[in-house]
Amino acid sequence: MFNEASEWETNYTEAFSVALIDAAFDKDECVRQEVSQALRELGYRHPRLVLLACHSYLSKHSKLVHVHRIIILHSMEAIVKETISQLDQSLARMVISLASEEMTRSKEVLPDWQEAASNLLVALGCRFINEVMEEILQKFQPGILPHFFVVRTLANLSTANVYGMVPFLTAILGTMLPMLGMAKQDAMKSVFTIALGHFSESILEYLANLDKAPDPTVRKDAFSSEIYASYEILFNVWLQHKETK
Repeated sequence: MFNEASEWETNYTEAFSVALIDAAFDKDECVRQEVSQALRELGYRHPRLVLLACHSYLSKHSKLVHVHRIIILHSMEAIVKETISQLDQSLARMVISLASEEMTRSKEVLPDWQEAASNLLVALGCRFINEVMEEILQKFQPGILPHFFVVRTLANLSTANVYGMVPFLTAILGTMLPMLGMAKQDAMKSVFTIALGHFSESILEYLANLDKAPDPTVRKDAFSSEIYASYEILFNVWLQHKETK
């Protein structure tokens, strides 16, 4: 009897989730907000079921309009932030893979959609940093200019999870340094500059709190050569550009 009740609740939650996801793109802005909030509230109580429903919906509806996708991704981010301690690794990997695909499917920069996916990755990276980095570093390869939002995600991760990210920064900076010379568009130069600033902030915060750090042997000079070389490009090449911005 208990199993039947539990199964009924699961089926009801799944069906209700899909109904809310369907309704999230209502023509009325107020209705959209109410539906989105209802989806989040349901997700706070049943995070696994609702996140799986969102994952399945986005995976099956590849041609869903961007605004609808954004609403779903924002809801997933809110649910992850609220319930991250309850999520298991297998579910996290599924959502990380989905968010990464959403973020980089278009080579063009489409800020609202791609930032929603990036923010979902950052939220997951607060606990599942190794899993997020495993996914992101596949799209951050030596000699290939990465997607704008791959760099943006790395930058935001470095300040969202300082202790988790600093151990990756030596390798990231080593890979990033040659990319700076490949960046010709102002948008890419800007995001690399922001990333270098965020990386520097996170390194300084890590070093200021070594008593709490997982690896207290980390030293500033482990990063200095890459940082100095990066700033040399910033000051001697990019800042000399005739376009003052």
